Amino acid sequence: MIKQILGKLPRKPSSKSSATADSTDGVVSSAGPTAGRTPNLSSAAGSKAAQGKKSSSGPAGSNGYGNAAASAMPTPMYELLPSFREVPSSEKPNLFLKKMALCCVAFDFTDPGKNLREKEVKRQTLLELVDHVATATGRFSEAAMQESTRMVAANLFRTLPSSGSDSTFRGLPEGFDAEEEEPAMEPAWPHLQVVYEFLLRFIASPETDAKLAKRYIDHSFVLRLLDLFDSEDQREREYLKTILHRVYGKFMVHRPFIRKAINNIFYRFIFETEKHNGIAELLEILGSIINGFALPLKEEHKLFLVRALIPLHKPKCVALYHQQLSYCITQFVEKDFKLADTVIRGLLKYWPITNSSKEVMFLGELEEVLEATQVAEFQRCMVPLFRQIGRCLNSLHFQCQHLACTVMECAQVYKRIW
Repeated sequence: MIKQILGKLPRKPSSKSSATADSTDGVVSSAGPTAGRTPNLSSAAGSKAAQGKKSSSGPAGSNGYGNAAASAMPTPMYELLPSFREVPSSEKPNLFLKKMALCCVAFDFTDPGKNLREKEVKRQTLLELVDHVATATGRFSEAAMQESTRMVAANLFRTLPSSGSDSTFRGLPEGFDAEEEEPAMEPAWPHLQVVYEFLLRFIASPETDAKLAKRYIDHSFVLRLLDLFDSEDQREREYLKTILHRVYGKFMVHRPFIRKAINNIFYRFIFETEKHNGIAELLEILGSIINGFALPLKEEHKLFLVRALIPLHKPKCVALYHQQLSYCITQFVEKDFKLADTVIRGLLKYWPITNSSKEVMFLGELEEVLEATQVAEFQRCMVPLFRQIGRCLNSLHFQCQHLACTVMECAQVYKRIW
């Protein structure tokens, strides 16, 4: 009887059982003999603190109790993947995608001693990808194209640093020599160069289907490539020049858009900023494009000459790109001699008044244009042309006088014929 009564009384939990209950996960289970009882808050809080202390000492996110942000962004294992030669052909497409994902990781190159091992792993992987694309014997899949453009975008498309000296563009200081100026070097160039090489070979590869690739090398991609022409590193601009030329040649659907985008860069440079590092390279690309224009010239191309190329004579820094500009202008006159009058009047409109070295450049360009001019076009602009030549003959600059005499001799040939 007494035993039955004592058996109905609640038993005092032992220290061993309470320790076991508190050490499981820091909370009281809702199931079991303690259901419905108020938990021991002090022991629960103490066990949570112990858990937090334990998790903070180990790797973040290793047991689910670490820093939530750290567990959301785990540190990837950055190890060198097997070479393409080490895997069978069936596994190469998957390995290609894995290597692409590995190369999407960007590193800080402003600190030369940071992530040295990871940077070398990435560079070796990029070199393997370049070799693989150059020797590919099968069509690239859509997944490969998507990952390729994603990797290129992750590495190349970035905010360029502002130019250290605006005087180089807004007005050439006295004694300025572009060839003697210290060129700006991109600290990440050892990696960027390999990425550019990959992109160049990927576009040029016969295994890259243009109809499929245009979904990823689209207008947005082309615009971001054009933005990079403002880079201060000449090595980067040279790669961009070659790549954009290949894009123009392979993706015919993008040709009008590329010409329009270059026009917009020129407009912004001429009428707003007078500051851009890649005008010479863009003009060099256009020289090849103009050379391939079919005859008769479209009205679009003539408007480009009048609204963009001729006004490029206006900025003070024209010396930095005048050679390429003069070539483009001459190409137009050789394509259609009727444009000679338009070009000559355009040169006279932007003729420098107080800059003798700039006058020398204009006279040299004028001589090349006159050599491609027909008599009828010469008659239209003869009077203002001779007036300007007369002013140059009275210049105090010896070279300006000499070139003015040469242009005068060339012009008088047309006058005698007339």
